[in-house]
Amino acid sequence: MDARRGAPGSGKALGRALGYLRHYRAETAGALLSLLLASAANLAAPQLVRLAVDRGFGQGQRAVVAGAVGGLVGLALGRGLFNFLQGYLAERASQGVAFDLRNLLFERLQRLSFSYHDQAQTGQLLTRLTNDVEQVRTFVGGGAVQVVASLAMLGGCTVLLFLLQPLLAVASLLAIAPVLWVLRGFMMKMGPMFGQVQGTLGKLNAHLQESLRGARVVRAFSAEGRESARYERVNVEYENLNVGLITVISTYFPWVFFFASVGTVVVVGVGGWFIFQARLTVGELLAFNNYLAFLLLPIITLGFLTNQMSRAGVSAVRIFELLDTRTEVVDKPGAQVLPPIEGRVELRDVRFRYAGGEREILKGVTFTVAPGQFVAILGTTGSGKSTIINLIPRFYDVTGGAVLIDGQDVRDVTLASLRSQIGIVLQEATLFAGTLRENIAYGRPDATPEEVQAAAEAAQAAAFIAELPQGYDTLVGERGVGLSGGQRQRVAIARALLTQPRLLILDDSTSAVDARTERDIQQALDRLMRDTRCTALVIAQRMSTVRDASQVIVLDEGQVVAQGRHEELLASSPLYNEILGSQLRPEPREDER
Repeated sequence: MDARRGAPGSGKALGRALGYLRHYRAETAGALLSLLLASAANLAAPQLVRLAVDRGFGQGQRAVVAGAVGGLVGLALGRGLFNFLQGYLAERASQGVAFDLRNLLFERLQRLSFSYHDQAQTGQLLTRLTNDVEQVRTFVGGGAVQVVASLAMLGGCTVLLFLLQPLLAVASLLAIAPVLWVLRGFMMKMGPMFGQVQGTLGKLNAHLQESLRGARVVRAFSAEGRESARYERVNVEYENLNVGLITVISTYFPWVFFFASVGTVVVVGVGGWFIFQARLTVGELLAFNNYLAFLLLPIITLGFLTNQMSRAGVSAVRIFELLDTRTEVVDKPGAQVLPPIEGRVELRDVRFRYAGGEREILKGVTFTVAPGQFVAILGTTGSGKSTIINLIPRFYDVTGGAVLIDGQDVRDVTLASLRSQIGIVLQEATLFAGTLRENIAYGRPDATPEEVQAAAEAAQAAAFIAELPQGYDTLVGERGVGLSGGQRQRVAIARALLTQPRLLILDDSTSAVDARTERDIQQALDRLMRDTRCTALVIAQRMSTVRDASQVIVLDEGQVVAQGRHEELLASSPLYNEILGSQLRPEPREDER
């Protein structure tokens, strides 16, 4: 569903958003009641004016004038109080709805499958969590209540007009009837345009987010001018769309005010004739004109609310598109909790294709890793090494075959019980804003300081942490800014080791450390595997990794083409020898150790 093509289903989506007000019934009811009372005060005011003119001034009754003036003052105070309550209570309800939607959207994003994030633009997602939620909040808070109050005001004014003078009411309503036709055209124009505005804002945010993340690359290639030009093109598009919205508003609303003026002319002309015919008093004419203005006010208000409703409807569609997106990797019905594992990993004829992709990444991969083994995976570029790493903790589901842990298909066990027993260090070492201690303890927030330090020592991170002024309490910037690539990777390895995994997966995780540090990390991993019989799968980057491995698995074009120990493959696999010479880094020299 594309909101830019007119936001089909926007009415239904907006109704669904309004349903969140049920959590804030008291505030919503109070806001509605306050607005209705304020409207009632408005409707009562012309009657007091009529009394003051016809009986007070016309008949010289000063007490009536004084009573009318006092009544008007009281109505003004009441309107002020009721308008305050309406604004305050409506804002509380709308902020509550926005709070709920933001939480639901964030939770959904946390649980959506990797395949969704592979295709989604971060900027578009940010727009949905911020601007789209704000558009819905604005309408839900004030707009929806005002729609109800405007309709009530519309009905009340119409009844009072006919009670005062039926023929004049018919004449004036016919004069302003074209306003409804103008507003209908306005609504039909605005809906699709708001969809385009929100979509373009998402593109603008996506480009901004991409440029900020890649700021170093942009400067390295002197591409500041090109990036600014790209941003300006989208910005111009966004500006033009907003100018288009203003153009539509500026085109339609003068006609609304024109027909409103025509209504006033009819009231003065026909009403004056009725006065001369003694069929209407001056006070009644003033009251009638006030009621006509009150009648036009909700009509014009509904026109502006249509603008707001169109924008909120488009945003609601975008919000619920995300909330309704199906998570592909979920616990199947009846999924069992995976008991403590020994670490046996088996791939049986595994096939895999990314969502929307035509090329099969894995083509019948089969191998077995025994508990406690240290297995190195290497292969040609694009052979599927990282894909295998992602399938074991079930970041993706296989499209054919099966991945088994201790003989159990990973699709038959709960995700939490599976992933809690696997330590993973991905190729990109992602750290979060916070202290180093919090980052290392991310998988075990209740870990003691001693356990955090032990994990850091095993990952060869303790030395550089000790040199920092605040040690483990040192604040880490966004995405680990302030640390080198090697330092970030060592913190990420410590984070995985702290969970005391029975299965450890390292996806090119030592690529940013020097040879000596990698050797120290490898020795620590060796001790971990000896002490805990932890199984380890590593995408190999150094010669020492494959030489120390219990088993080496060689991939080429999504298939296992060789398998065995280093010495065996040296003698039997030409591709293995080619990869050793072209991809793996050599052993450090003696003076580096």
